[in-house]
Amino acid sequence: MADDLSPSDFTFGEKARLAGLVARMAKRGVAGMDVDIRDLQRKVERIEDQARRRKHSK
Repeated sequence: MADDLSPSDFTFGEKARLAGLVARMAKRGVAGMDVDIRDLQRKVERIEDQARRRKHSK
């Protein structure tokens, strides 16, 4: 998670999506170190960016 964000900055839906993405990353991690997880990391970054924009627009 980004340094300037706290768990309270995320909506319930974003928290659920983040949990699902982390679970998918873990599942791919079990498959081996060669498995690419960059697509999931980009999705997490997009969710964090959305929360950051919402936080700074207040």
